[in-house]
Amino acid sequence: MFLASDSVMASTEAAYAAGVSDQPIQFSSGIPTTVIPAVDAADAERLDAALRLDGEERRAAVAAVVAASPRFLAGWAELGDLGRDTIERYAAYRVGYHRGLDTLRASGWRGSGYVRWAEPTNHGFLRSLRGLGQMAAEIGETDEAERCEQFLLQLDPSGIPAE
Repeated sequence: MFLASDSVMASTEAAYAAGVSDQPIQFSSGIPTTVIPAVDAADAERLDAALRLDGEERRAAVAAVVAASPRFLAGWAELGDLGRDTIERYAAYRVGYHRGLDTLRASGWRGSGYVRWAEPTNHGFLRSLRGLGQMAAEIGETDEAERCEQFLLQLDPSGIPAE
């Protein structure tokens, strides 16, 4: 049987009094991954219904979904895809990107770490970021296009599938 000396006991008590915790130390398992929360099922259903329409009716219906739920990231990505010209597409993707950053921060993201394509709830943000980069390239904003591409690779080094 081990008996601690009085000096060991005194130093242990002094350590606890100084704020040393007896709680286990948590080690990081690597770079953190942030997952955007699932959207309201009704919003997803309304977007699916809007996407079943044709032409301008489709774009207008998607715009109505986004107007009713402006934080719905997949809606912004779809609106970007359906834009009537490069600038309209650029604007929709930019809003989706910025709304996505807000959502990521609210989900615990602190400016670094992964946001993986493997998580379906991350798709709206990642699609908006990819679209923003593509439209930036089309309008000659090469530095922005490069930043978007680099950011995508930082968020998910495995890459975002081409559509």
